Amino acid sequence: MLKYTTVEKNDFLLVSLEGDLDIEGTEVVNEELIPELVHYHSINISLEKVPFVDSSGMGLLISLVNTLKEQNVKITISDVQDDVFEVFELIQLPEILGEEVFI
Repeated sequence: MLKYTTVEKNDFLLVSLEGDLDIEGTEVVNEELIPELVHYHSINISLEKVPFVDSSGMGLLISLVNTLKEQNVKITISDVQDDVFEVFELIQLPEILGEEVFI
């Protein structure tokens, strides 16, 4: 089960996800998290504790980044585990979302 915590830093919101980003996790993010995020100017999403992302999770990340960019919210994704990032690179997620999104 995917859980998340949010911490307001100086000029941005840090969102830490924990658990698998799969079909169940996408429901949590879509229903609870996204409505909260549109109120911030800058957001960092940490995937440090996300060991697995399936196709629905990747679709969610694409939707999340695009939705926030449309709202003029700066979004970055950090601390992606090596195994997960390898899959992101295979499907060219950094190119799709923009290299600047991944820090």
